[in-house]
Amino acid sequence: MRAAAAPPRARPWWQAFGIAGVLATVLYTVGPNSTADAVCFAVIAAGTVVGCFVVPLRFAVRPRSAWPVLGAAALCFLIGVILRPLVTSRPLLADAATVPGYLLLGVFFCILLWARGSIERHAVLDGLIVCLAGGLASVLLLAAPAATVPGRPAVVSVLAGLYPLFDVVLLAMGINLTFTARSWPPSLVSLVTGIALILTGDLAYAIIGVSGRTYASPLLDVPFLLAYTLIGVSAMHPSVVEMGRADRPPVQAWSWQRMTLLVPAVATPFVLLLTVGGHSFAYRMLIGACGLAIVALLMLRAILAVQAQVAAQLHSEFQAMHDPLTGLPNRRMITTEVERLIARLPVGGGARVWVGLLDLDGFKWVNDSWGHDTGDQLVIEVARRLRAAVPPGTMLARVGGDEFLVTYVGDEPGALRLVDEIQGCFATPVPVRDTEVVITASIGLAHAPAGGDPAAVTEALLRDADTAMYRSKGEGPGRSTIFDASMHDRVRERIELEGALRTALAEGGLTVVYQPIVRLETGRPTGAESLVRWNHPERGPIPPMTFIPVAEDAGLIEPLGTWVRNEALHQLAQWRADGTVDEDFYLSINVSPLQLADPQLPATVEAELRRYGVPASAVALEMTESVMVDGGGTAARVLYELRELGLRLLVDDFGTGFSALGYLRRFPVTGVKIDRSFVAGLGESAEDEEIVRAVVAMSRALGLGIVAEGVETRAQRDALAATGVTQAQGWLWGPGVSPGDFALHWAADRHVPGPAPLAAGHQPLG
Repeated sequence: MRAAAAPPRARPWWQAFGIAGVLATVLYTVGPNSTADAVCFAVIAAGTVVGCFVVPLRFAVRPRSAWPVLGAAALCFLIGVILRPLVTSRPLLADAATVPGYLLLGVFFCILLWARGSIERHAVLDGLIVCLAGGLASVLLLAAPAATVPGRPAVVSVLAGLYPLFDVVLLAMGINLTFTARSWPPSLVSLVTGIALILTGDLAYAIIGVSGRTYASPLLDVPFLLAYTLIGVSAMHPSVVEMGRADRPPVQAWSWQRMTLLVPAVATPFVLLLTVGGHSFAYRMLIGACGLAIVALLMLRAILAVQAQVAAQLHSEFQAMHDPLTGLPNRRMITTEVERLIARLPVGGGARVWVGLLDLDGFKWVNDSWGHDTGDQLVIEVARRLRAAVPPGTMLARVGGDEFLVTYVGDEPGALRLVDEIQGCFATPVPVRDTEVVITASIGLAHAPAGGDPAAVTEALLRDADTAMYRSKGEGPGRSTIFDASMHDRVRERIELEGALRTALAEGGLTVVYQPIVRLETGRPTGAESLVRWNHPERGPIPPMTFIPVAEDAGLIEPLGTWVRNEALHQLAQWRADGTVDEDFYLSINVSPLQLADPQLPATVEAELRRYGVPASAVALEMTESVMVDGGGTAARVLYELRELGLRLLVDDFGTGFSALGYLRRFPVTGVKIDRSFVAGLGESAEDEEIVRAVVAMSRALGLGIVAEGVETRAQRDALAATGVTQAQGWLWGPGVSPGDFALHWAADRHVPGPAPLAAGHQPLG
């Protein structure tokens, strides 16, 4: 069976109206019936008027007031067209309706030009030049001959000749819209073409007005009918919303489009002088006056064009040397300033050039929490405070997103006083939008004496200040540090460590060990934590607290975490297959905040679980509390998706960060791991015992599992058991060991009744 044909789609309003306008024009031209002609004209004109008034209701145009003004102008023109053949003996009645239409049309263009930001000096001068030329031609060729027609009021004759001048002004305004637009939407093209047709019709009426007639034939109204059609299409086309948008291209004072208008306008007085200038002395004087005015405007335009070019050059140079957000000098400018200061510093004097690099602490947190607009407002306010704090003559620059640089020439006590003044800028909260932000700054100071190549010294100085600033950030927020040579050694060591870590990750130089997590009531492992270890071939074992931060800074934490996760899952699959562990055994794997910021992590983990055949319930992911505090929408979604897969989610080092009941309730965590710092005091510190009891009570209330870390003594084990902790890990049961050693220990533990034995060299379980 053949499917039924889809119904034809209705034509858009603008397209239907355009077709109707063309058909009406054809009927108007060939139809002998004056009544039918009037109906055609009235219908199309009325449609245009309605369309202009309805535009703000159909489209989100800006400004909303422009198109109703155009509709009012179209209505005035319609009244004038209807009256003109009826009042041939009193043409001023038609003019009384038509002239306000021109004024309203001019208001419409002014509103659009203002909304688009298109009114600029070159356009105004171009309009004046064109208007002078058009007015001169209109007066000499049309208005003056019409004024000599006997038996007709002078006002009628003058108006008949001046209508083309009105159109020239309006056309110039319409063309100005096209000159100041990057693209010409259909609405703009249709509107300007319609204005050109109005000019054509008015010119025809002006020509017959020279012979003393005010109306000759309906054919003279055909351009107006087409103009109505095009203006209606302009109002109904969806691109009408682009008409009021500011979309100015760079100003080109002497573009070929402008010259196309200006050259004929400038030539007009000379052409008229040769053709009609010999008629009388008055004509020659009028032509001369207009010619001088046009030349004067042209010279003024040239002067303004040169000034605009100079201003644009100065603005470009300012932008190249200044920060656009704060208006402060940028890195390029302050680098030049430091070079100049070093070159001018007298050799052998006690003064030095000091550079202080300032970095806002917690700026990323502000951006992530309140958005980049709030971050920009914070930077602007900090810049304002710093300007007020630094003494006159001291250059301040913004050299990065939240980094500022300040220069100082003098001794060390003076540089330290400047640092204190800068730190004082952050003594009070910074008001930003509807909140107040408490923020600090880390500052790195570096200095250089006179002598040496200024460019090389400046480069080293900025590098040293950057090194000192990062040292300050490492010591805690709100610190300041003066650079010393030993910092270079630490930086070099860190760079070497990063390179070695990349090599170890690529060539298999890392290993994963497994530390048992035991159930306190039996002393037998119920799970294990996978821990990455690095045994450097020359330096020996490098602790995770040393190389994990390097991996995070170097962007290696994601590939490192992926490698550890795959090693651990592969090992768990082997243990489950050979019976080393039972179905209740789980493996705990650490994930960093950077990994949890990856929206693809849940899909990646799900694919890995399928690859190794490991159920999600047998895997726990450990995260720090900072993930719940700093984690934005992405981290929260990742955690919920991981939990939906069936994985356990544990909060590591619980109690040392931002512990709060609200965080645990908002995020889908399944358990907490009590930090070793609280476990160490059990049996000796009543305060630590109370903290552990509070954590246990809170976790039980939320239905969370509890694991205690860092258990080293039987006294700590017994105290944990007394508080209700069910699981623990630590050196009491052994460190992290290789997969083979863990399997041997676990296999032995499965077959030995009572307390489980421990690998040689460690205390027995129990």
